[in-house]
Amino acid sequence: MGSLENGVLPLKRDPLLKSSSRNERNNSFAQRPRSKFARFMVLKKLDYLQWICAVAVFIFFMFVFQMFLPLSSVEKDSGDFLKQKEDNFGDDLTNFLKEIGGLDFGEGVKFEPTKLLLKFHRENRGVNNVSFGTSRKVVRFGHRKPQLAFVFADLLVDPQQLLMLTVATALRTIGYEIQVYSLEEGPVHTVWKNIGVHVNILEASEDKKFIIDWLNYDAILVNSLEAKEAISGLLQEPFKSLPLIWTIHEKTLATRYKNYISNGKIQLIDDWKAVFNRATVVVFPNYALPMFYAPFDAGNYFVIPGSPSNACKLDNSTTVLEENLRVNMNIGAHDFVITITGSQFLYKGLWLEHALVLQALSPLLAQFPVDDDSSSPHLKIIILNQDITRNYSSAIEEIASNLNYPSGTVNHAVIDEDLYNVLSITDVVLYGSFLEEQSFPDILKIAMCFEKPIVAPDLSIIKKHIDDKVNGYLFQKENIKDLSQIILRLISNGRLSSLAHNIASIGKHTAKDMMVLESVEGYASLIENVMNLPSEVASPRAVSEIPSKIKTEWQWGLFEDIPDRKYVNRSSRVHNFLKKVENKWDLKESSVDISFDDTFLYSIWEEEKSIQTTMARKRREDSELRDRSEQPRGTWEEVYRSAKKADRNKNDLHERDDGELERTGQPLCIYEPYFGQGAWPFLHHESLYRGFGLSTKGRRSRTDDIDGPSRLPLLSIPYYRDALGDFGAFFAIANRIDRIHKNAWIGFSSWRATAKKASLSKAAEVALLEDIQGRKHGDALYFWVRMDKDPRNPMQQDFWTFCDAINAGNCKFAFSEALKKMYGVKDNSTSLPPMPMDGDSWSVMHSWSMPTKSFLEFVMFSRMFVDALDAQVYDEHHESGLCYLSLSKDKHCYSHVLELLVNVWAYHSARRMVYIDPMTGSLEEQHDFKNRRGKMWIKWFNYNTLKAMDEDLAEEADSSDHPKQRWLWPKTGEVFWQGMYEKERNQMRKQKEKRKQKSKDKIQRIRNRTHQKALGKYVKPPPENETVNDQNALLPEMKLLR
Repeated sequence: MGSLENGVLPLKRDPLLKSSSRNERNNSFAQRPRSKFARFMVLKKLDYLQWICAVAVFIFFMFVFQMFLPLSSVEKDSGDFLKQKEDNFGDDLTNFLKEIGGLDFGEGVKFEPTKLLLKFHRENRGVNNVSFGTSRKVVRFGHRKPQLAFVFADLLVDPQQLLMLTVATALRTIGYEIQVYSLEEGPVHTVWKNIGVHVNILEASEDKKFIIDWLNYDAILVNSLEAKEAISGLLQEPFKSLPLIWTIHEKTLATRYKNYISNGKIQLIDDWKAVFNRATVVVFPNYALPMFYAPFDAGNYFVIPGSPSNACKLDNSTTVLEENLRVNMNIGAHDFVITITGSQFLYKGLWLEHALVLQALSPLLAQFPVDDDSSSPHLKIIILNQDITRNYSSAIEEIASNLNYPSGTVNHAVIDEDLYNVLSITDVVLYGSFLEEQSFPDILKIAMCFEKPIVAPDLSIIKKHIDDKVNGYLFQKENIKDLSQIILRLISNGRLSSLAHNIASIGKHTAKDMMVLESVEGYASLIENVMNLPSEVASPRAVSEIPSKIKTEWQWGLFEDIPDRKYVNRSSRVHNFLKKVENKWDLKESSVDISFDDTFLYSIWEEEKSIQTTMARKRREDSELRDRSEQPRGTWEEVYRSAKKADRNKNDLHERDDGELERTGQPLCIYEPYFGQGAWPFLHHESLYRGFGLSTKGRRSRTDDIDGPSRLPLLSIPYYRDALGDFGAFFAIANRIDRIHKNAWIGFSSWRATAKKASLSKAAEVALLEDIQGRKHGDALYFWVRMDKDPRNPMQQDFWTFCDAINAGNCKFAFSEALKKMYGVKDNSTSLPPMPMDGDSWSVMHSWSMPTKSFLEFVMFSRMFVDALDAQVYDEHHESGLCYLSLSKDKHCYSHVLELLVNVWAYHSARRMVYIDPMTGSLEEQHDFKNRRGKMWIKWFNYNTLKAMDEDLAEEADSSDHPKQRWLWPKTGEVFWQGMYEKERNQMRKQKEKRKQKSKDKIQRIRNRTHQKALGKYVKPPPENETVNDQNALLPEMKLLR
């Protein structure tokens, strides 16, 4: 999206629009022969005294405001979010203000979701222009309605619930099915139930994760910041690619961002940014909120204007008495109050607009007394806007003083703090901004809900909803001097006239159902753009077919049956929620920085040092004793074999935990393939089951789950990991299967079957094991998820029709072409293996069990089939993301075809097919052999035929002259044929002969060496005893010589 590209909260004004120095302005203004303002003076005939007064006020405050006001925090970004567009208002007054002041009046501030709209356009154009040759067309069958999930933080009464109820009612009329999820219960539960929508109250698991299979839905709509915990579950695979629309109505998080930065809470900010990045689209109800949330922008911001207002609620229990409010705000009971408000955007010319409006209202002072008599009405003016700076109140007082307003007549209030209080005591609301807004100002809608007459300039967006003198008053922005005359028409004896009351009443009725059309059609169009519906899902009807009554009225009547219709204070709840999130992150950070007592740490270090010293001494003593004792080493061949065996067993040591030992004696092991942490809550923990991680990153810790990429390197390629799906686990386990699977039977169960409560119960597990051990059905395929009970098959279709329905109408073509390529058939026939509709059912969702030997045969057939299928679709799918088995871009291109492959193989290889009820464990054989006679293609699925084909492919892969083009089959498992065994045996024999020859050559070299002759005769030394006796005899003689 083009929104907020730089992610910077303050918007910087374009340098081209910055004012030059005062001298340059004055000189250029004086030298201009005839400015637009001069023409304006001639054409509009402004009052000369008013002009002199306006110029004097401006020149005086050009100096004053340089001291009082810093630069506004509103700047224009040069990125795509705020596009610089010179809007030509057609009014000379605005041009004049620019010429004399060089101020920014916000004309270039405009929000356009450029990136998001381009993305939708590109995807729609890509889908509409899909072509797979002249003979291939994709078809939508539309057997079920698109499913939507609405997620709420609670079910309390508030405008957001009313908005979503209205949108849901409209969506249901054009073909959507909706389910509601909520983190908390509330009175609106009954309302959803009354309109036919099922409500689920979410309960977090022990690790505070919600156990929901979000893949059941085509799109998810999350409301409010408080529902962040539900979005956190969508950050993990396999739910990362689901369309997620997140609606945010509160700016509480945006206002706390600066505090997070100043306090160094970078991890908390990153956590929020991850959630914003996950959303496919972040929807705001007005064009100001995207500006506030600029630091979190990931290019996915979108605005759908319109939302029911709290002020138009059914009950008035929260309304405070007007008299009390007037006393608290130092306003008399008979005073006439005018509130001046304006745009939500902040720009530097805002103060000048206020000054001009106050000047235009100055003639009203003559209609109200100046004395302090409390019984007579006095004029009070409140300027209500955003908290630009703390000095703004002082600036307003200076402006009022120079315009000769009595002290205390003009006051300043902040929208975020005093909005409802100010509007409650106001008599007239005046919109004093001349900026062309993209949507109707929220503050005017709230004022109309308070049944206050509004006066506003004739801006295009305001004229769209306000008819002059019908539900409000409009004035020409060029003739601001007429403003006082309009206000005087609303006043009668210091009070609002009856005409003003009638107009305000009509205005309230208008505001109560304002912008319903924009909201309903906006959400319906957005959902249609973000969804990629599979071929078995029907397309929703056009947005234009929504009944007009739903598009023109908020569904207020749905709340009438609620006994307690008190509206919740959503801002307070969001504030408390953010405090809890912040406290949780503070606890995490503090747990890392816990300081221990130095004495305690020193004692631990001393103890550890002593243990290490003792262990080192013991190892040294053991080594010395071992060196002194004789140990049989054996031959070099025995030592080598022992080392190799230890090396082979080293990688298996970490897998032998309690679950591995328990599975050793069982006849069956059921594997559960999964991808990502989102599937963890649906995996079993019993010894009968074992997890299989298709990705190393998302594998469970502290379990003996199999790491798929280490078993089959092909799974480390994301393209094939997604395209193969669970078949990647089949290939990986079959690859050198004896290293991990040592059971006679093998099974697979999809985690999605567990989510649908279709996995085996305890009774079914016992029944399955007893039937396997009793060999009642022999070499059979047991399955427990039936095709006729699949939600994708509500019409109970036959096998090939169902396969076509979930594969865009091209399943039969894909099967036929793959089988022809497998078996080398050259003709153009499109014959398929018959799969009769005999009243029995078939297996879906990869939930079945069979003998391990049969499984290896099935994988041998599947590898060749997948290779032939991949050759058809790889080039187009890898390049554009499109394939003729799906209506839109789908990374799981042919996984739905493979889902049904086991049925074709089992039926035509003459295996028994037995359905086991997952709840009761009752067994029922499907497709009896007697009815299969004459329908099975046994010769094509015979083991000898498949084995011969497998060896031919292995021989081709093993040869050095095979083509070096991309070939999938060798990467899906073992490559072996008889010639490879003979080649290895010949190679080993040659190596053995080579070693023998080296040994012979070494012996011969030793024998042929020339030996040097001895240099002299060897004389044997005398014994030690004789030497000692000779020395003793010589001692007396030596003494005499001394």
